[in-house]
Amino acid sequence: MKQNNSNRRMLLLLLFIFPCFVFAQTTITGTVNSDKGDTIPFANVIEKGTTNGTTTDMDGNFSIQVSTVPATLVFSSLGFETVEQQVSSAGAISVTMAESAEALEEVVVTGLATSVKRTNSANAVASISAEELTGTTPPPTLDGALYGKFAGAIVNANSGAPGGGLSIKLRGATSLQGNIQPLYIIDGVYVDNSSLAAGLNAVSAAAAGGSASNQDNPTNRIADINPEDIESIEILKGASAAAIYGSRAAAGVVIITTKKGKAGETKFRFSQSTGWNEAINLLGLRDYTTERVRTSFGDAAAQEFNLARAQGRLIDYEKEIYGEHGFISITNFSMSGGDDKSKFYAGVSHNNENGIVQNTGYEKTSLRLNLDHKPKDYLKLALSTNYIYSSSDRGFFNNDNSGTTIGVTLTGTTPWLQLFPDENGVYPDNPAGASNPLQTRDLVRNNETVNRVIMGGSANLDIYRADNSNLELILRGGLDFYGQQSRAIFPKELQFQKLINGGLNGVSVQGETQNKNYNLSAFLVHNINTDSDINFRTQAGLTREYFDQNTQLITASGLVASETNVDQAANTGVNQTRLLQEDSGFFAQEEINFKDMFIATVGVRGDKSSNNGDANELFYYPKASLAVNLNEMGFWGDGSVWNQFKLRAAYGEAGNFPPFGALFTSYNAFSTDGLLGISLIGIRGDGSLKSERQKELEFGTDLGFFDGRLSLSGTYYIKTIDDLILRAALEPSTGFTTQFVNAGELQNKGIELSLNATPVITDDFQWDLSVNFFKNTSEITRLDVPAFNVGAFGATLGTYRIEEGSSATQIVGIGPNPGENGFQQFGDSEPDFQMAFNNSLRYKNFDLSFLWQWKNGGENINLTTLLSDLNGTTHDYDDIALDPEGQLGNGDYRLSQLGSSAEVFVEDASYLRLRELGLYYTINKRAMSGVLGGNIDSVRLGFSGTNLINIFDYNSYDPEVSNFGGGTIFTGVEVTPFPSSKRFLFHVAVNF
Repeated sequence: MKQNNSNRRMLLLLLFIFPCFVFAQTTITGTVNSDKGDTIPFANVIEKGTTNGTTTDMDGNFSIQVSTVPATLVFSSLGFETVEQQVSSAGAISVTMAESAEALEEVVVTGLATSVKRTNSANAVASISAEELTGTTPPPTLDGALYGKFAGAIVNANSGAPGGGLSIKLRGATSLQGNIQPLYIIDGVYVDNSSLAAGLNAVSAAAAGGSASNQDNPTNRIADINPEDIESIEILKGASAAAIYGSRAAAGVVIITTKKGKAGETKFRFSQSTGWNEAINLLGLRDYTTERVRTSFGDAAAQEFNLARAQGRLIDYEKEIYGEHGFISITNFSMSGGDDKSKFYAGVSHNNENGIVQNTGYEKTSLRLNLDHKPKDYLKLALSTNYIYSSSDRGFFNNDNSGTTIGVTLTGTTPWLQLFPDENGVYPDNPAGASNPLQTRDLVRNNETVNRVIMGGSANLDIYRADNSNLELILRGGLDFYGQQSRAIFPKELQFQKLINGGLNGVSVQGETQNKNYNLSAFLVHNINTDSDINFRTQAGLTREYFDQNTQLITASGLVASETNVDQAANTGVNQTRLLQEDSGFFAQEEINFKDMFIATVGVRGDKSSNNGDANELFYYPKASLAVNLNEMGFWGDGSVWNQFKLRAAYGEAGNFPPFGALFTSYNAFSTDGLLGISLIGIRGDGSLKSERQKELEFGTDLGFFDGRLSLSGTYYIKTIDDLILRAALEPSTGFTTQFVNAGELQNKGIELSLNATPVITDDFQWDLSVNFFKNTSEITRLDVPAFNVGAFGATLGTYRIEEGSSATQIVGIGPNPGENGFQQFGDSEPDFQMAFNNSLRYKNFDLSFLWQWKNGGENINLTTLLSDLNGTTHDYDDIALDPEGQLGNGDYRLSQLGSSAEVFVEDASYLRLRELGLYYTINKRAMSGVLGGNIDSVRLGFSGTNLINIFDYNSYDPEVSNFGGGTIFTGVEVTPFPSSKRFLFHVAVNF
């Protein structure tokens, strides 16, 4: 009886305990950290084989209930290797995740507040890491570092002078007379990239003929940014990716993220680069003989030539001007560190670069402090600050109609002239030109000085977090403030300033610009994971941008004695330009992700601006995209060579504001007999003018093989710019000459291909290779005004022509075989294609990297050669290569075509260029164990160069030129520019 009762009690106990085993939940808690000691917020924690999961909080902590133990948990996060860890009992665990360089490169922007893995992106977003940016050689400027780094960008140098002067076009022409430069955003701050003229036209009179656009070739302000401070750059090349940025995104968006601190021991880095630069290509002297001199310059010149040759004083003035080896020094120091709550990064840099012309150069000092702080588990704060001082001496170059710039004067300067100063420092007048180029070089000053502060701050507030959902509030603000001073001084002792020579008796041009941009934004981001393995990410937000630029330019002539103050002059003129704009808008975006198989995104941006005719009218910019990862669908087994096969499509729209002066009529002030009045400037405003609207459709595929050792990407896009803004002629009876109108449509079609491979990898050797290729073609698909010429100096010399059915960048001119429009087409400034080949080879402690860039096709209008021909000084004047009859030398043949055909002035601008080369040796910590107590982590020694090999047939200094600055698509017009240079640098970097 007792035995039976005992058995019954045991049975009852088992019946009670068994359901507890069946239905009990085991709680596992823990912390997820990186291999560098940082906690990892918002990492995914999934019970393997189930949909049960959670995410870590702001401090990397998590808690998850599992049905039974042992259990396997899978930890994943963007930028880290996935970790699987088996847990055999309840309690707290610690998980360490290693950073993945490959995964870090795969994070791209999808909205104003979020990012996504590259493998899930539906757009071809280009990303450039810090290593790609500065790892081979320190670039002279930030935008100069983008050459050849990704498909779809055409970079043109507006000037070879130190300190920059570049323009970037993404996916072809995005406007004809509006903004064509991308929007730059640094740590959430809208950054100004203006190029402000120094007022040199008062002396050069360059705008008195041909195009009246900016020909001063000033520095563009993105050159202020220190490339060493940058962690990564993402380029949204078209509206399909950039639509979420709305009215300012038609020319693309460049998103820059600067370096942040990392938790752990404070780390220091010091680097010093020293070297020199020199001209890429000097043209050299004409092969003068007595007979040639007599034929071109007369008997007296022949006698002077013979005497100078006999005395050994023939001077190559081109080499005298452009033959300097400018000293370069680049110093950087940075430190970073912190703990789990607070992290910091601080850096200081100083660049000092002399130009290839005496009295030209660039000096820049940059200070940066970035802070990240988590005062609470649910709150994260970040602050990014940057102060920059820069000073740039640009010289006096490029086109002019007064014959006074150094380049124009050199085209008429012969080697037997004596132009050096005497023992008293007095320069002789140049009998062959309006100025003495040595005197101009030594006495003219053209300086730009900038003091700039860029600050950005953000706050991430974790409003709530549950097992399968979370809501986050993100607040951001940014300020970009700078003051720029320009000083152009032309002393009265200059040959072309003397009253006896018709000069102005000294000119002082002084400019002051105050620029203030600030932007504010607030976003809500909601994530939810459903039981069906679908992730919904919703984001919405409000934005506000404010832009205020005030430029005052004072021109004074008739200077008193040696004074340069503008109030010490006989004549003064003042010009002021105010640009004031306020934008505001909203955006909303929904992303749907089903098991990483299908990733769909829809969104819309709504903007209004004071730069619209109706400042309260909202303009909407939609976007939609779909990415399909076939490799996530189980078609291939674990042993397959495939690791990615993605198909993608995206559509988006973005805007481009009307140019300054297009919406409202402006007037000039004048005075007559002491009475003030106003006069028309010839341009009639139109308040109903619409912003240009870009619509882009993009298709592509991304393929990956052999565990990522080989990847291919291809993209085809169609980009249409509607409501194209053009400047149309008006009847003189209106009292105006032109008016901006919406009168056309422009279309770009292009293909972008890229390949990344690791052909060889062993314990001691690794070879990484990347190749990119792109091609773009444009067409004016609709034109509501008569066809017109624009962007150069007339059909006699070659000019751009806008007409329906033709490329937006075609070059036409007079010729023997004109078309129906009366002109003959001689080329197109758009390249046939561009390619880049980037190689990185590592053998033990040696690193060799080099980047080749190949531009095939695309024409320039070369007027430097024309001016030299007119003066009889061209280096190839006597070569017989152009004349079909084989009779005339090149110079005489080109001159024979002047007025009958522009063909000889339009030249192929193809090139093959070794853009970057770097060779380094790293001494590791083990080898440095006895130095400074073993506190040195590594020392890196090396040599690098930029533009070391340049192969082209173009008959001037460099086929990469633009006479009219970065604000126009009509590049490739050359008139005696400041020549480009190559750089040679030696490096040492110490990490400790």
